[in-house]
Amino acid sequence: MKNLIRKSKDKNISKNTSFITSFQYAMDGIIHCLKNERNFRTDILMTVLVMIASLMFDLSRVEMACLCITITFILMAEMINTAIETIVDLIYDKYDDKAKIAKDVGAGAVLLAAFNSIFVGYFMFYDRIVPLSHTAVIKLQNSPIHLTFIALILVVVITLVLKSFIYQNKWTYLQGGSVSGHASVSFCSATIIALLANNTLVTILSYFIAFLVAESRVEGKIHTLSQVIVGGIIGTLVAILLFKVII
Repeated sequence: MKNLIRKSKDKNISKNTSFITSFQYAMDGIIHCLKNERNFRTDILMTVLVMIASLMFDLSRVEMACLCITITFILMAEMINTAIETIVDLIYDKYDDKAKIAKDVGAGAVLLAAFNSIFVGYFMFYDRIVPLSHTAVIKLQNSPIHLTFIALILVVVITLVLKSFIYQNKWTYLQGGSVSGHASVSFCSATIIALLANNTLVTILSYFIAFLVAESRVEGKIHTLSQVIVGGIIGTLVAILLFKVII
């Protein structure tokens, strides 16, 4: 343990870090789980599917809040379990009963979170689970705010996944990388505005702002032109597919 503390000091890791640095460390932890933990990737996929499916039902704000808390609870449990396993493997070089207990307790926490999600899902959807009908589609058509929220979440998730699989050590997950997150989000927003506004002037202005965002990433040498273009294409396609398929 003393060696571990000494190593952390050698790397100048301290608690007195800025908010941005701490946020970057947190993002590194999430991306690590996304890249290396199959269960976490499965949880992320299920989260996206559940959020999309939630649009099919007339959930109240309280129910949506419960759903978000439940999803976050599962992801947190998975990440804490990964942290416990990593620390145990770092301390113990061979099999140890106490190490096994620590890992088993961490896995148990994940299992409890999973059971909790089942209960929440049952009480929330048991009287709403019916075949998708024309009524459900109409509800989605009248929920542009929810569609916009889901579209932006999908864009961010897709961008992070691509960055994690095509990682470049020179940049962080929040700045630079193989895909421009700023471009993907800005073009997704511009496309949504264009689809909802149905106004030529508004469309031109929204895409003009999106182009300015993309140009600033290239001018600042944070992204290459191709990375910005890929981000713009991703954002545009997600918005078009989601809004055109549902609306």
